[in-house]
Amino acid sequence: MAGLYIHIPFCVRKCLYCDFYSLPKRPGAAAHADGGSFIAALAREMESLPEDFAPETIFIGGGTPTELSDRNFAALFDLLKRRVDLSRVTEWSCESNPGTLTREKIGIMLGAGVNRVSLGVQSFDPKTLEFLGRIHSAENAAEGFRLLRDCGMKNINLDLIYGVPGQGRGALEESLQRLVELGPEHVACYCLIFEDGTPLADLKVRGIVKEVSDDEELGQYEIVRGALGAAGFSHYEISNFAKPGFECRHNLLYWSGGEYIGLGPSAHSHWNGVRWGNVRDLAAYCRNLEAGQSTRAFEEKLDAEAKARETLVMSLRQIRGVGREEFRAATGFDYAELCRDQLTWLRREGLIDDSGDRLRLTPRGLFVSDGIFAELV
Repeated sequence: MAGLYIHIPFCVRKCLYCDFYSLPKRPGAAAHADGGSFIAALAREMESLPEDFAPETIFIGGGTPTELSDRNFAALFDLLKRRVDLSRVTEWSCESNPGTLTREKIGIMLGAGVNRVSLGVQSFDPKTLEFLGRIHSAENAAEGFRLLRDCGMKNINLDLIYGVPGQGRGALEESLQRLVELGPEHVACYCLIFEDGTPLADLKVRGIVKEVSDDEELGQYEIVRGALGAAGFSHYEISNFAKPGFECRHNLLYWSGGEYIGLGPSAHSHWNGVRWGNVRDLAAYCRNLEAGQSTRAFEEKLDAEAKARETLVMSLRQIRGVGREEFRAATGFDYAELCRDQLTWLRREGLIDDSGDRLRLTPRGLFVSDGIFAELV
């Protein structure tokens, strides 16, 4: 199974917490002036795709893909149809924000074959949305969801954020209730992270904002798991919940150590044992492609043991964990031998459940997964 990711580096404005590479729109501009240049550069990058490349999943993310003008948005899908073998695609996702979603954009997506939309709601609480720097209101979010449904979109993910300073459990519970009432097929619920270099991290350094305590974050995580579980969502990955049969196949590809190619500035790839990432600079990305030069900021090939450890970490993101024999078949290693000392300690601390033939994180381990993964790598 192979996947294709396309990074659209545009947004209306940068949110307080965002660490993804994106360029906010210039004040007063109707659309991003660089949109056409980006599509032209993307066409050149597609020429480097392997001849036999036929992805089964496509994910268009960003930034905000629907921030492209209608003309450039349609050109993106036309380009994909002309340059990529789409015959095996079973899941085609596209991200959007409520503030940039229109009936025209939805029509373009549906006409091209997109069958899954991920809507960046983040919260239904007005104060939380204002704090995060979102461009939409709670009403806009609900309207965007209903518009997708009215147009015929049958697979919708809603993003939600918890652990926001000042949000409180009551506001989180209300957001979860409104989300459940809308009836999405999938929910991605993340804890707010103070990423270095973001305005949010700067506010923390200046003492203006404090992170939510670990105990409060854990309490909110349990609220999320409880509310979504009661609503019929299966918790299948640390931050992801789905109705039966609606798990995100593209993300499952990542979590199972599969192969994928990323296009666009800052996009990452893992193909034939080689991993690389493109430059986080739209101008350099376009300039290099026009000159016939590489867009890669780095390239590396993991040795067998490092790749096995990475596969273990990614597999443990899934609630089901990883089977001992399936891991051995995929990597040639036995995780019990590969990580003997680390697993002994993690079992003793109650963070890992090891039945002998399957390894998975415990509920407590899920919450501190980043620390566990650092130990295993």
